[in-house]
Amino acid sequence: MRHGKYRFLVGALIVPLALYGVFVLSPYLQAFQLSFTSWNGVDSAPEFTGFDNYVRLLDDPLFLAGLRHNGLMLLVVPLAVIVLALALAAATKGTKVYRVVYFFPQLLSVAIIAVLWQFVYTPNSGLLNGALSAVGLDSWRKSWLAEPDLALWCVMAVMIWSSVGFYVVLFSAAMESVPDDIMEAAAIDGAGPMTVFRRITLPLIWESVQVGWIYLGIAALDGFALVQIMTVGPGGPDNSTEVMGLGLYRTAFTFGKFGYASAMGVAIFFLTLSIAVLLLRVTKRERVELA
Repeated sequence: MRHGKYRFLVGALIVPLALYGVFVLSPYLQAFQLSFTSWNGVDSAPEFTGFDNYVRLLDDPLFLAGLRHNGLMLLVVPLAVIVLALALAAATKGTKVYRVVYFFPQLLSVAIIAVLWQFVYTPNSGLLNGALSAVGLDSWRKSWLAEPDLALWCVMAVMIWSSVGFYVVLFSAAMESVPDDIMEAAAIDGAGPMTVFRRITLPLIWESVQVGWIYLGIAALDGFALVQIMTVGPGGPDNSTEVMGLGLYRTAFTFGKFGYASAMGVAIFFLTLSIAVLLLRVTKRERVELA
């Protein structure tokens, strides 16, 4: 019976594991291999260059600009999304209609979101400048995506808007799992809403917050699709919205430097892995057990 069970498990898993190895692990291994070559996407025998591609990354101004911008996104986007999602989840507790509204952006693809917000930011006929004019704030009208000081912040605003809804639903579900008797006991003891949220609700849902922080941190190291569609260049103006993923795409499919692009991908992979481990450690707290 035991051997029969193991044979069944092996038979059930061998096909999906083989597919995973071929379509997921194999490309990763190939990327590691190609990162040590000067492959241009055509040559059958690429030249081995050792660590030259990785050394070159340290002097690449576009890659370093993308690294800085992704670092800024890593600081701003997760914090803004977590704070807004927690506030909205607490404010709409027990009201499911609002959660559906907040979740709506999750039903749209990234491409559709980027195109919609590109129209919102259009200088002459965009919704944002039109709304500012309608309330008498013509002096606030800007060419939002064409100004180096504003373009990246506009992209980050779209990332935050498109992400908040999912985490509102996630945190709302976590808050509903908090026993009512604990909340009632805190209210009887005279604890105010902010004290209850800070001392009781947040510690009890912290694992969900931690998961959200890690996912958002990984997402903040991307941003390729929004930048590719929304910005001039893309990556402009003056490389003010350059991100690492865009540099990788351009290096591979515009300049044909697949070996160097693979080195970028490997660097991004290890950076993402390091950020995830760091966030796990930074956001780690003692588990709160309910009696």
